[in-house]
Amino acid sequence: MHVEETDMSAPAAEVAERLVQENPQRDAQLSIEPRMTATGDRQLLHIVLGNLLGNAWKFTSKHEHAHVSMGTERDPEHGLAFFVRDDGAGFDLRYKDKLFVAFQRLHSREEFPGTGIGPATVERVVRRHGGRVWPNAQVGQGTTFHFTLGGAS
Repeated sequence: MHVEETDMSAPAAEVAERLVQENPQRDAQLSIEPRMTATGDRQLLHIVLGNLLGNAWKFTSKHEHAHVSMGTERDPEHGLAFFVRDDGAGFDLRYKDKLFVAFQRLHSREEFPGTGIGPATVERVVRRHGGRVWPNAQVGQGTTFHFTLGGAS
């Protein structure tokens, strides 16, 4: 792992721009907090951003006026935490332990495409950085993924 001070905002904005370009017909608002930085492996953190923002985009695809955002917040228990929030399909938190197991899915492939590997990948990368990832969700109301990194700033 090559650890360095890493811009989180620019690559997140690039992912958001790519998602919009690939789906110009979607009525979706994506907002990325400026000047977010973290200490970590740039390539691995870009994978985290791509997975979390891509999933937020996917799980809002049936929502007429979707909102997806990424930012930071102070968490009393965990310090600085990054978040990716959407107002999409959400899920029942009773199943959150399945979420980070590779190839486990909380929605059918017919409902939302994918393999179920994204959240497991995110969790592994975040753990490798000395952090943790946890969801907050409600069925039909959306999902927020929070994550910390050992050297987030």
